[in-house]
Amino acid sequence: MTANSRKNTNVLLYLASTAVVGAATFSFLKFFGKPETTHYFEGWWRIPWLILLSLLVYTSIRVLNALLFDFLFRLRRGYEAPSLVRNIFTLVAFTIVFVLIFNKVYSEVNLGALFTTSAIFGVIIGLALQDTLGNFFAGISLHADRPFQVGDVIVVGPQRHTGVVEGITWRAVKIRTFQNHIVLVSNSMAAKESIEVCPRENLNARIVFFGTLYSDSPAKTIHVVREAIREADNVSQKITPIVRIRDLGESSVDWEVKYWLQDYAKYNDTDALVRQLIWYALRRANITFAFPTRTLHVERRPPESKVTGPQKEIIERLSAVDIFAPLSVEETEKLASAASRHVFAPGELVIRAGDQGSSMFVVHNGRVQVQVSDGGKPRTVAVLGEGAFFGEMALFTGEPRTANVVAIEETEVLEIGHAAMKHLFETDPDLAEAISWTIAERRAGLQATSQQATQATQAESAGLLSSIKRFFGLR
Repeated sequence: MTANSRKNTNVLLYLASTAVVGAATFSFLKFFGKPETTHYFEGWWRIPWLILLSLLVYTSIRVLNALLFDFLFRLRRGYEAPSLVRNIFTLVAFTIVFVLIFNKVYSEVNLGALFTTSAIFGVIIGLALQDTLGNFFAGISLHADRPFQVGDVIVVGPQRHTGVVEGITWRAVKIRTFQNHIVLVSNSMAAKESIEVCPRENLNARIVFFGTLYSDSPAKTIHVVREAIREADNVSQKITPIVRIRDLGESSVDWEVKYWLQDYAKYNDTDALVRQLIWYALRRANITFAFPTRTLHVERRPPESKVTGPQKEIIERLSAVDIFAPLSVEETEKLASAASRHVFAPGELVIRAGDQGSSMFVVHNGRVQVQVSDGGKPRTVAVLGEGAFFGEMALFTGEPRTANVVAIEETEVLEIGHAAMKHLFETDPDLAEAISWTIAERRAGLQATSQQATQATQAESAGLLSSIKRFFGLR
């Protein structure tokens, strides 16, 4: 049907409704306005006359119902009026007007006495319709409280019925499940049970789970998964999805992904899409899904002279650090074998200002930032990349940390401890003097070779050498 056809049909319906209302109004005016018309209601034709007036009244009330709830209510509230409210209005209005008409047509009948003598029948009917009346008044309570509306997704009942609300009648709440079944939950049950409501105008969240291997980077996993699902269909872009570690399981790192939906009624399809996107994203990033396994590691120690791949990387990294330039190849290998590798997450604190320490760090992968306190707020004074080192004064002299060092991204550092350096100093006593000179040059930042600069470096080197010998117990 075209728009013009619908418009013409609506016009005809309104014209017909207006005619009916006009006829009903004329009949009422004539009926209630002229006492001499009482003789019309004498004899056997009073019954068809009562039926005719009742039909006119019913039609008029239906027209008034449509005018109030289809036009004015929708215009003011923005949504369709509940069917239960419309039915109650029609029932109450028709009952009142019908009683007036009946009293006029059958004026000799005393309705008050009739209702009084039939009280026993009212009690019997009330007991018989106990469940029906319970549903009726529970429906009125639901409409007054308005815990949910048509179009919302709800979970209700002992069987946890889940679906979209399609209507609320005088007897039950009509739910269409996601299997396209219709479930009718009685109003009395809905009023007693706890109801989980997912409003259609609200951004409702969903959570899906997955697991990865312990060998995979958490920071990388978070970034890959978040970027994979944030543009997914039906996932709201107003709130960034949250990817976080739910638990450290027996054989996996357990993850949960929380995201918000534009249309919650489509959550089954969106959950499936999100899981699919996670699978493809992790595969592209070479991140492995975990499954229950038990791995047996058999360690075979290599010969002393053999240097493995990771160990070779550490040796090369330490060889490039200028503070360890005085070390021989053998001493660098010993230092590398004693070094500890640590991985820090983005934003994690590596060292804290004021803490006592006896080790230094070399940035192996990633970046860190050095922060000092400025009026109670952290201020970044330097950014250190791969090959840079920090905390050397705590290693050689035992001085407290002077600044905070925070990982900018996932960062791997090599920690050189006090015991490893002490072993080297005891093996080669001249090494302490060479390192103290190197540190003095670095701290002074000398680029010239003037005699005055050399004397200043010598003085600072002597002081450092004294501190190193005292801290390491050297003679």
